Amino acid sequence: MIRRFLPLGVLVFCALLPLAFEQYKLYVASLTLVYLILAIGLNLTLGYAGQISLAHAAFMALGSYPVAILGPRGLPFELGLAVGVVLAFGWGLVVGFPALKVKHHYLAMVTLGFNIIAFLVLRNWEGLTGGSFGISGIPRPAWGPINFASDRAYYVYILGWAALVVASAYWLLSSRWGRAFRAIRENELRAAVVGVSLRTYKVMAFAIGAAYAGIGGALFAPLLGYIDPGAYTLDRSIQFLMMVVMGGLGRFEGPFIGAAVVTILPEVLRASEGLYLILYALAVVLMMLFMPKGLVGVWDWLVISSKSRI
Repeated sequence: MIRRFLPLGVLVFCALLPLAFEQYKLYVASLTLVYLILAIGLNLTLGYAGQISLAHAAFMALGSYPVAILGPRGLPFELGLAVGVVLAFGWGLVVGFPALKVKHHYLAMVTLGFNIIAFLVLRNWEGLTGGSFGISGIPRPAWGPINFASDRAYYVYILGWAALVVASAYWLLSSRWGRAFRAIRENELRAAVVGVSLRTYKVMAFAIGAAYAGIGGALFAPLLGYIDPGAYTLDRSIQFLMMVVMGGLGRFEGPFIGAAVVTILPEVLRASEGLYLILYALAVVLMMLFMPKGLVGVWDWLVISSKSRI
């Protein structure tokens, strides 16, 4: 019963945030929603299908740059988003093929190489991407007289996409696709014996996760108004990996918790000035030591405790 109404409660809570938050806090809340979309994509690839990926920042860039390139030319934001999602999905298919031959740390090296290649292309193709100078003046969406230029309006716009992504991911993971992903993660040989197509589902796990990253990347570009290749390095991919692992691998609630903690915790600790990075790293290490299942384990403990009281 609690899990059934939890997404609705979270949605209502997020919808009311703009009424109370000032500009910077609203920016952090918007960034958390964007990271939630990206973490959901990586959780599907890694947490459910068991295919490790360090290329999520590259897929994010494939969503960001079409919006940044087409938007200033007067084309609709949704067109740039669609182009970005198609590009991310297509390259997700390409990167997914090595998963048919290699696994574990070998697959991590393949995806790491793709992230580095994408970064170098973005930095050196100056005629299209602006190179190291990046692209500025990225407009926010507008539907005729309805404009999402203000921070509050754009937050609501991002929230709408986040709700759509959460609903689609829930439907996908509740279908036979989700069951096939879990079967591959647990035991590939057993999954193949019962009729699961390893070729199809491994490749699609990368492609669908990449498509979600493309959506997040498209929303990320207008939020900042400026992007450059430095926003899509390996560090960003590791940040998304941390969100999924800290939240709880292979748990639907995991990306919600991981995205919130990894985005908000540094802001809370920033008041400690020079010590905040040390405190942040220490907090991450302690969480991994004492919560091997991720922070979602705390939620499980609270649910079990409430049931035992009843």
